[in-house]
Amino acid sequence: MNPDLDLATQLQITLRLAVALGLGALVGLERELQRQEAGFRTHAVVSLGAAIFTVVSAYAFTGIGTDPTRIAAQVVSGIGFIGAGTIIQARGGVKGLTTAASLWAVAGVGMAAGAGLFGVAVSGTVLMLVVLFLFDRIEKWARVRLGLPKRDANQADTESEETT
Repeated sequence: MNPDLDLATQLQITLRLAVALGLGALVGLERELQRQEAGFRTHAVVSLGAAIFTVVSAYAFTGIGTDPTRIAAQVVSGIGFIGAGTIIQARGGVKGLTTAASLWAVAGVGMAAGAGLFGVAVSGTVLMLVVLFLFDRIEKWARVRLGLPKRDANQADTESEETT
């Protein structure tokens, strides 16, 4: 099928893709500043890719007997595979879970933007940034306040990503 889309619809789709790219880049910037392997570009591209798949499923696969939700389901599975690649087992600990989770969530942001749900996409991004940026500080404050032991160097290397 070759959808015949008017200029206004094509511009709306372009806006959706740009929003997905920008929001994914914001989350990726936080990951980049935390010196994580999957950072600025990776998160931006994952979000953009998810938006593209969402737009394609909405506009290219219409008609009797088609199910555009199948592509969305495959995006979730595919991102799970990419996220698994960011998880590293090192020295008895696991590193990369937060980055894997942020890739998974940023795909959701991209899907929301691709579907034109800008409020969901923006609020999802804001909440992700709260988790990634603010929760790390809350955890550090709680450790000091509650007198919990500091992590040793090896544990900090493998677990600091869990909280950032």
